[in-house]
Amino acid sequence: MQLPLVLLLLSLPGCLSIQGPESVRGLEGGSVTVRCDYKPRWETYGKWWCRGAYWELCRTLVRTTGSQLEVKGDRVSIGDNQSHHFLTVTMEKVRQDDTDTYWCGISKSGPDLGAPIRVTIEPEGTLLTTACYPTNGRAGVSSVSYSR
Repeated sequence: MQLPLVLLLLSLPGCLSIQGPESVRGLEGGSVTVRCDYKPRWETYGKWWCRGAYWELCRTLVRTTGSQLEVKGDRVSIGDNQSHHFLTVTMEKVRQDDTDTYWCGISKSGPDLGAPIRVTIEPEGTLLTTACYPTNGRAGVSSVSYSR
């Protein structure tokens, strides 16, 4: 009996080593923060945030140095909480043309590890609603926000 391809892929080392939300929404002119959780053992590895629908072609916007120090790029910052195994990316002064697929990832020898996140930026004045989502077995809540 053969395992379905999905189960086989999920059983490979490194799969699901990093996870983020499927999608996030933000308001034009505001900021969007994304948290990606990773498994223990990846604490001291460099982390990155890139933009683009295709993994092989995405453009890295910011990356850590393997430490917990926050690194700032152009309207984007990344921090790594190594003791709790998550990285946080904040995109500031977002615009509607920032809507795209992004990836949070871990640099390592061989292929990097990554998780796709769809970021959607809504026009100013849009009401964003609260959503609950599971995060590694814990409940998380995104905030309600709106702009005038």
